[in-house]
Amino acid sequence: MDYYGFYTGKIFDAYKYLGAHPEHGGVTFRTFAPAAKDISLIGEFNGWTEYSMNRIYDGNFWECHIPDATPGMMYKYRIRLKDGTYVDHCDPYGFGMELRPASASIIRNLDSYCFHDSRWMSRRTDCRLKPLNIYEMHFGSWKKPSGKEDDWYSYTAMAELLIPYLKECYYNYVEIMPLSEHPCDESWGYQNTGFFSPTSRYGTAQELMAFIDLCHQNDIGVILDFVPVHFAVDGYALARYDGTSLYEYPHVDVGRSEWGSCNFMHSRGEVRSFLQSAANYWLTEYHADGIRMDAISNIIYWQGDASRGVNKTGVEFIRDMNRGLKERHPSAILCAEDSSSYPGVTKRTEDGGLGFDYKWDMGWMNDTLEYFRTAPQYRSRDYHKLTFSMHYYYSDAFLLPLSHDEVVHGKATILQKMSGSYDDKFPQARALYMYMYAHPGKKLNFMGNEFGQLREWDEKREQDWDVLAYPIHEAYYRFMKELNRIYLSHPALYAMDYDQNGFSWIDCAREERCIYAFERTDGRERILAVFNFSEELQQKYLLPAAGAARIELLLSSDFESYGGNDSCDEASLMPEDGCIHLDLAPFSAAYYLMS
Repeated sequence: MDYYGFYTGKIFDAYKYLGAHPEHGGVTFRTFAPAAKDISLIGEFNGWTEYSMNRIYDGNFWECHIPDATPGMMYKYRIRLKDGTYVDHCDPYGFGMELRPASASIIRNLDSYCFHDSRWMSRRTDCRLKPLNIYEMHFGSWKKPSGKEDDWYSYTAMAELLIPYLKECYYNYVEIMPLSEHPCDESWGYQNTGFFSPTSRYGTAQELMAFIDLCHQNDIGVILDFVPVHFAVDGYALARYDGTSLYEYPHVDVGRSEWGSCNFMHSRGEVRSFLQSAANYWLTEYHADGIRMDAISNIIYWQGDASRGVNKTGVEFIRDMNRGLKERHPSAILCAEDSSSYPGVTKRTEDGGLGFDYKWDMGWMNDTLEYFRTAPQYRSRDYHKLTFSMHYYYSDAFLLPLSHDEVVHGKATILQKMSGSYDDKFPQARALYMYMYAHPGKKLNFMGNEFGQLREWDEKREQDWDVLAYPIHEAYYRFMKELNRIYLSHPALYAMDYDQNGFSWIDCAREERCIYAFERTDGRERILAVFNFSEELQQKYLLPAAGAARIELLLSSDFESYGGNDSCDEASLMPEDGCIHLDLAPFSAAYYLMS
């Protein structure tokens, strides 16, 4: 290992040296613990008796080789502190861990799996000019083998269930909430103890590799959530690893996050090398197609509070990490979950930006959902909540998320958020999603939203698949599949997402009627999107259709087959004097192909 690079936060492969590595007829163990008085290795291979580790290099690293150790065996580091006490720790660079509440690391041989996805990997892109339709999911609660809280499908079994579903629903990427090991199910994986360990809830490292490999063989990309901000407080993990604040800040005012976890101290080179190596590890060893980094505003600003000022070392860390990851994985997707207005999040690092490919558009999400919560009679007042996003849209490369955060903690599900009665919610939700999929920006939708889940997400229960037995939900589900199919197959809806020539307002001044219209194009194909978000039928609406000789209805949220009232008798229109006349159903949306 490049020790100087490790100390200065420049390396991305510390995991290839630190941790447990099968080699030379056994396993070599190494850990970094500068303040430890002494370290012993305990594990299955020695009956959990102590085997002394040796100081190496500058005395801050410890090493030993165990001939009898083999992959699959458990181990821990017994770290003695200067006061004579000791703590048994899992391996910060361990490639596997026991299921909670147990906490031993597990030896894994990362070279034992052979990928078969060379075709996918050679053709992979960051999707800037392609469709990116992401299905966000929590692995343990999408479907469950039984009603037991701690009964989960394995990575292997999930591949058989999930991949056909994603293809049927026309999602071309899946984003999985953190799979790195975590002790508390309720944290959803966002408070880690094993940054290099796929959670044992669902299987082994090799089984996760096989899951991703199968996704690739079916033309589905995999994005993994990554948490570079904070880590779990559990004493067996990173917290005070060698008796000192090795990974975290020593001061409580910045050392503890709003979630009660430990904040990483990003000014330390060893911490930077740790996190950079973890991010690179998932992209390299598992062939992940991208990482979505959580809570980036908490790195940009001290404690995520802009009034406390920019954390310059945090910003520097993110910029350097993204630069290094893109150098190593040019086609991988780096996505920021960032609620701040910090400039240049998706600008290139060489131009002073943070180097992300995409940023979640939290402003669009909040404004849009607030608009649809509002009773229809007040939407004229809030009309420009839906036009505001295009005022700032080209300042960053935005992705439109309706994520897990919007269906928990009393916020209600997407369908529930719609104003009005049960029957009124479905047409509004269909119109909302057509607005989302026509709006510039890549797409992300959380599991359950696609069939109108009414119960807030609970990580202990599977999704309410039984609602598909109700015709209104089944029709809604078919609508969402068709909308996804149209998105993937029409370049006008994605190819020029970040080019100002790809979008133009046709009508955004109908406050009293709550009508909106805009055009999307890729330079060849033209799609006209029209929306009536009022509860009234809007008759003989005159819509400009410049340069179009014929207009063909591509999709209507009001089709009878999806639960609406439109029998689709008139599939095409001929403009007169450059305009068309439309009757817009209440709470409806329509896409038209212009030729």
